[in-house]
Amino acid sequence: MNSKLLHTPVGVRDIYGDECRGKLTVQNRVHSIFHSYGYNDIQTPTFEYFDIFNKERGSVASNHMYKFFDREGYTLVLRPDMTPSIARAAAKFFMDEDMPIRFCYVGNAFINNFEYQGKLKEFTQIGAELIGDDTSDADAEVIAMVVDSLLRSGLTEFQIEIGQPEFFKGLIAEAGLDEDKTEELRELLDNKKYFGVEALLEDTAITEDLKQVFMNFQEYVGTLDMIENLRKLNLNERSAAALDRIEKLYNILKIYGIEKYISFDLSMLSMYDYYTGIVFRAYTYGTGDAIVTGGRYDNLLSQFGKKAPAIGFAVNLDRLMVALSRQHLEIADQSKSKIILYSESDREVAINYTKKLRDAGENIIMVRKRSVHDMDEYKEYAKRYHASSFVTIVNGEAVEFHL
Repeated sequence: MNSKLLHTPVGVRDIYGDECRGKLTVQNRVHSIFHSYGYNDIQTPTFEYFDIFNKERGSVASNHMYKFFDREGYTLVLRPDMTPSIARAAAKFFMDEDMPIRFCYVGNAFINNFEYQGKLKEFTQIGAELIGDDTSDADAEVIAMVVDSLLRSGLTEFQIEIGQPEFFKGLIAEAGLDEDKTEELRELLDNKKYFGVEALLEDTAITEDLKQVFMNFQEYVGTLDMIENLRKLNLNERSAAALDRIEKLYNILKIYGIEKYISFDLSMLSMYDYYTGIVFRAYTYGTGDAIVTGGRYDNLLSQFGKKAPAIGFAVNLDRLMVALSRQHLEIADQSKSKIILYSESDREVAINYTKKLRDAGENIIMVRKRSVHDMDEYKEYAKRYHASSFVTIVNGEAVEFHL
């Protein structure tokens, strides 16, 4: 057999044993938090029409998608992002619903990253979307759910950075920059290339004060004190309103009692173009990338025919698992198994005994004894598979040993 068949392509990997068990444990813990907030599960297809994720939707760049054709010639893509799919489904099945809709999901997404980046090209997202509520209370609920989810996963130290792209958009409108220069400025600011920012602004007819606001963009990070200091600037109405929204959100988060996990970063611009309000990312030790990304997207559903505001987030479960591992945080798995070891002559007794235990909710591994293995080998086997106890059936009687 060709040895290459035993390997996976770059960017995807097998997960098994303790790692897989731990990942599913954390996934179930986070999922339970979503349910405790009243969110209902939704499943969307692994692949969709390309137009669901095209440039106008503001999702992942086309050259980062896995594209292929069906037999009718339509261009399909493996979903790079769950949100547009859920927006499509909400518009299709809840067109007439005018009250809030709460969805949660678990699924794999696919992004064709450059190989040298060392990032997974297939990764698991577990997330939630709150549709039909444009209030700061909805923003706060979603961020509170992020905090509860990360605490439930086992993390104790993390920070959620909240941005507000409307602050930047207000400045752009005041500066009167065209689309091309806006995109260039966004990229320079995002990459913290402030010499490039200065050079770009030299050719524009904006005030010196506004130019300094752009040049100091990296300083707009911190606590609510930073927001208060920005109010002293002569800001336009749109940018000032963005600061009002952040302050209102923070006051609600204090009621939830989670303000210690919150900081602000107005230099954080939209991760996806469909974001229209607050955006946020969660970071922790052990991984340089965000383990949670999210934000408000009030215009996305209207592209599918349903006018409704929305906010949501996704936990990158694979990155979260890396962080838990590097922080040496143990994931206690309560779903232990028993091993039932029996001989051929005791088969009927073993099967009936096992059925009673499984009916009672226990996890049972049945192993027929073979002469090529001794008892010590079976006990070691039980330990490898994290069995809590070892039961032998001898002459119709069960004898249990705790490991």
